[in-house]
Amino acid sequence: MVKLHTNFGDITLELDAEKAPKTVANFLKYAEKGFYDGTIFHRVIDGFMIQGGGFMSGLIQKETMEEIENEAANGLKNETYTIAMARTPNPHSASSQFFINTANNSFLNYTASTPQGFGYCVFGKVTAGKEVVDRIGKVKTGSQSGYQDVPLEDVVIESVEIC
Repeated sequence: MVKLHTNFGDITLELDAEKAPKTVANFLKYAEKGFYDGTIFHRVIDGFMIQGGGFMSGLIQKETMEEIENEAANGLKNETYTIAMARTPNPHSASSQFFINTANNSFLNYTASTPQGFGYCVFGKVTAGKEVVDRIGKVKTGSQSGYQDVPLEDVVIESVEIC
């Protein structure tokens, strides 16, 4: 269990180390180092997801550790209130950024071991604080520094507590 303390309230996550061992270990390593403290949810799309874990206020990108293997073929689905790793078009490019699904996003699920079918690795779910996720998902957004869907008011991960 992990608790994200945000300026909007707390979000408790149950991580699935059995189905996504490398991904959970990676997330916990970042959490233990305090990497996520002070980062923001920098991308919010209502009815889709909230994404964070890589930028400070002002969209200052943090330096990350090495990229990890995509474990999206683990059977976990991108359903409402699940947490998954964000990545670039390269299937094995996830590092620190994650997102919480605010809808059932089946098009993000693993379908095949191809660049188009790899999907996004789900590694846990929200067990408390769903109303906080919903509030974050409804913030007003705009464009900033070449990025779209950026909250106009900072949504800050103040700290991460491993329970």
